[in-house]
Amino acid sequence: MGIELITLLLFGSMLLLLLTGFPISYGLGAIAMVFSLWLWGPQSLLMAYLAAVSTVNYTVLVCIPMFVFMGMMLYYSGIADDLYDTFQNWLAPVPGGLASATVGVCTMIAALVSSEAAGTLTMGRIALPLMRKRGYQKEIATGCIQAGAALGFLVPPSCIAILYAVIAKESIGRLFLGGAIPGLMLASMYIIYITVRCYFQPHIAPPVPKEERASWDEKVRSLRHLIMPCAIIFSVIGTIMLGLTTPVESAAIGVLGGMIAVALKKRFTLELIKNALMDSSKLTAIMMWIFMGAMTFGQIYDALGAKEIIHTVTTALPLGPWGVLIMIQITFFILGMFMDDTAILFITMPIYIPIINELGFHPTWFGVLYIINMQMAYMTPPFGYCLMLIKGVVPPDISMADIYRSVIPFVIIQGIALGLIMAFPELVLWLPRVMLGG
Repeated sequence: MGIELITLLLFGSMLLLLLTGFPISYGLGAIAMVFSLWLWGPQSLLMAYLAAVSTVNYTVLVCIPMFVFMGMMLYYSGIADDLYDTFQNWLAPVPGGLASATVGVCTMIAALVSSEAAGTLTMGRIALPLMRKRGYQKEIATGCIQAGAALGFLVPPSCIAILYAVIAKESIGRLFLGGAIPGLMLASMYIIYITVRCYFQPHIAPPVPKEERASWDEKVRSLRHLIMPCAIIFSVIGTIMLGLTTPVESAAIGVLGGMIAVALKKRFTLELIKNALMDSSKLTAIMMWIFMGAMTFGQIYDALGAKEIIHTVTTALPLGPWGVLIMIQITFFILGMFMDDTAILFITMPIYIPIINELGFHPTWFGVLYIINMQMAYMTPPFGYCLMLIKGVVPPDISMADIYRSVIPFVIIQGIALGLIMAFPELVLWLPRVMLGG
């Protein structure tokens, strides 16, 4: 049987299983083992076992449960409520100020929690009711939450950046620093779009009445709420940037900072610790099962010799390096409509990274391009994880069609940002080079 037919059956079976709703965390490994038995017999299961075992031997993966636990501690601490009060106090006079404040808080949450789900659920609970009460249009209110929450992929510390660094054998610190400027750039682009549009269309986001805006004294006093989040962000990212800690050490410092923040908020209880540990364990376990399943799937496909074939065909296409790069971005976008970002990472990167290296592109820059594509994937149907999350917290009068429409301008902005970063790689590479050298 030819490699082409086996490829069709392998990926066709995977997509069919996903469409049935079978968890991808188990589906990838199950398909890999079934095909392994079919092609090579029972002795081939040793290859699947070795692929799974090698997965959990990466020391840097210790970062993931620690960053997730830090995020859960901060999520339960109620720190987001204080952040939103601060941002809306300062941005209330600006057109679309509450929506811009939502993006600002989501950016801070992304740097603290490293989770798009946390940003969506938290701001859906805090910001959405207030914006709707102020007469904000449904699309602008839900769109800004999803766009801001998706920054959890890009703004460091990012769990998907850690996994990419493991596969690409790149420095986690470089991936974190590489995502910092693009993350802030995207947040700024969202805020500029919201401000300009609401200036010309004030009816979609009525301004807060002057008599209800915070005084200068209240604004200044509210800045104290930024001290703890900024201290935690510096302890995690700043120490890496200064070369004081490794990513694993900075994750441990972040956990300590999260626990101190909860204690200062006087919410440090055994019940909170239990909930944070349970949620962290569940998320980490799901991620590791996907990791192991995808690694096994990739090992089987690699054993067929498919990687070399795809590499040869891709580099031989009359597209040129940039044509190949654009083609890869399109495959990311299409796969993102149907698959989880982690699964896409482990299936495609063992194939794409050697191609990228051969074409002379920087793997850190390529990793950031991948992450931005996953942001777009989480905001586009049918998979659209952020779309499904926000639907769970919006009132009944906001339909799924409203949610789909709300993300269109923000996805366009993400596409523009992707194009800018492709055209100007220094947006990604400058900060890692300045801070870490090389």
